[in-house]
Amino acid sequence: MSGVLSGFAALAAVIAAGWVVGRTGILGKDAPGILSRLSFYVATPALLFLTLARADTGVVASAALIGTAGAAVVSALLFAGLAWSRWRLPAAELATGGLAASYVNAGNLGVPVSVYVLGDASYVAPVLLFQVLVMAPVGLAVLADSRAEAGPTTHWRQLLVQPLRTPVVIGCALGLLLAASGLQLPALVLEPVELIAALAVPAALLAYGMTLHGAPRPAAGPLAGQVWLAVALKNVAMPAIAYALGRWVADLDGIALLAVTVTSALPTAQNVFVYASAYDRGTLLARDVILLSTVLSVPVLVGMAVLLG
Repeated sequence: MSGVLSGFAALAAVIAAGWVVGRTGILGKDAPGILSRLSFYVATPALLFLTLARADTGVVASAALIGTAGAAVVSALLFAGLAWSRWRLPAAELATGGLAASYVNAGNLGVPVSVYVLGDASYVAPVLLFQVLVMAPVGLAVLADSRAEAGPTTHWRQLLVQPLRTPVVIGCALGLLLAASGLQLPALVLEPVELIAALAVPAALLAYGMTLHGAPRPAAGPLAGQVWLAVALKNVAMPAIAYALGRWVADLDGIALLAVTVTSALPTAQNVFVYASAYDRGTLLARDVILLSTVLSVPVLVGMAVLLG
């Protein structure tokens, strides 16, 4: 479990560095927004392009996807349904909350968890691909549509074409096309993309840490109910649903069942904060859910590894 704990420690260290930068004010009050936009519009598309360009597209159709994708969809829909019935939130906030309750940290924590708990990094591939190919485009389309000033005759057309104009989705599409074609880009082309992609995670974490300076206690105030609903779905309901779907629907057992359950128990990804910040919809909700789900996921993941392993 040392690898898993070191993965959490690395994330915490960068977030803490962002908090210190925010406290000193050396980058100015606009720095968190600038870093978030840099990650969203430039670095994250490059990172997802490289990730998918090197991925095995065959894992998208694996049996494990029944558990991981099914649990993610159910968790997101549960948040949307419960939050709308209780707080009557607009679509953009429901989208951010739904992503916060279901979009796992497959990149930063998923890989070390897969390696050190499951013994193979490929176990995280199905959920990673499902998120970037399905969940992110759908969520971003709703977030972008909330800012569009469209009339009733163009509303649905703009909603449908919006993903095609989103940098993250474009990066995913190009990477998937490259993987399917089997082409190998020369190092002269890949190296600058890799340099840009390397900015994605630290920029997002630093921006996240900077927003914590001067912020109220997590899950305080009017957002408390929404935050705890998303955290409960993410840390408890989603892995339980994944286990049930994996065992009784996909007929998985052993390490395959453990992999589905553990990857679904990963905390909320920083991508959700980046997406929410880019469109200024549900940013505080995303920030608090990421923090609390990350802290609570440590005992959850350790317990699952012991009980199911």
